[in-house]
Amino acid sequence: MKYVDEFRDSNKAKALAWQIEKLSCQLGKQIKIMEVCGGHTHSIFKYGIEAVLPKAIELIHGPGCPVCVMPKGRLDDAIAIAQHPNVIFATFGDAMRVPGSQTSLLQAKATGADIRMVYSPLDSLKIAKENPNKEVVFFALGFETTAPSTAFTILQAAAENIHNFSLFCNHVLVIPALQALLDNPDLQLDGFIGPGHVSMVIGTEPYQFISQQYHKPIVISGFEPLDILQSVWMLVRQLVEKRCEVENQYRRLVENRGNQLALTAMNTVFEIREFFEWRGLGDIPYSGLKIRSEYAQFDAELKFIIPNLKVADHKACKCGEILKGVMKPWECKVFGTACTPETPIGTCMVSSEGACAAYYKYGRFSMVGREGVGV
Repeated sequence: MKYVDEFRDSNKAKALAWQIEKLSCQLGKQIKIMEVCGGHTHSIFKYGIEAVLPKAIELIHGPGCPVCVMPKGRLDDAIAIAQHPNVIFATFGDAMRVPGSQTSLLQAKATGADIRMVYSPLDSLKIAKENPNKEVVFFALGFETTAPSTAFTILQAAAENIHNFSLFCNHVLVIPALQALLDNPDLQLDGFIGPGHVSMVIGTEPYQFISQQYHKPIVISGFEPLDILQSVWMLVRQLVEKRCEVENQYRRLVENRGNQLALTAMNTVFEIREFFEWRGLGDIPYSGLKIRSEYAQFDAELKFIIPNLKVADHKACKCGEILKGVMKPWECKVFGTACTPETPIGTCMVSSEGACAAYYKYGRFSMVGREGVGV
């Protein structure tokens, strides 16, 4: 297939759904599949994929939204840096409205902080060149998908000898998070829909431990409706055939060894933190990135004094449980009532990849009548 409408063909979707139901009947039990990536969650709701799957298959939403997994304490640190009088703070738009313990970046901007939305870290480097008397800090966040662009920006800043640029590094790694989920006894999963964008960078080989150590199948998937349906079919087929393998549905973009140029840039600029805190998952060993000492002049955590405190989430917010896959958004008592995209209490309702935002935008009214869902 060459064109996007071919990946949205309703007749092919119906054929795949029929094949999935036929296979699932052979298993004779409930099947729980986690889609790791928040982009998959939004595609699933946007195209009504859950509605065409058999009732025997339940999709569980995972921790693949980089803004959602950021703990409140790290956001408070970012806001503290942004409020320095000589700082221009650059961030992706998704992070602007995420609530910290006292305020958000958007509210800090409204009260005078120079906070600017950018579309890439290179935009923030350009701001630094244009404002040599200001300290420009980029809010670096995301999985392996966005880490290479941050690394290339640091290499560019070093090559051009730009001294007034740094980044607050919050890049995280998907493999340790998956391992933490698999070690959670409360979460019984039958298989994974693997993240397509992350896998474009890291390839398929890092997922082998899922099949070899935990004996679970995983299929790397694209984001169009036929991509996701085919991935579910591949997973159910593995279960029927009693196989546990890493399969690559997204072969048009994902290679087994990943993007070596991107991985080299990441390994040049970053090293792995011993621990990093995740919202809902707690401290996960070796799950975050920090800037190597060779590029310490670009590390905002060394340039600025920050609170560096652990802050508990709002008691009413169940974002942590949703990120762990043990609760659905509509089961949260404040979902769609006190917590909406206009008045978010937790990160899952703010981010464009958040599960709560997906339910609210595409699935909220289909959930009306269930406990905890407002109208």
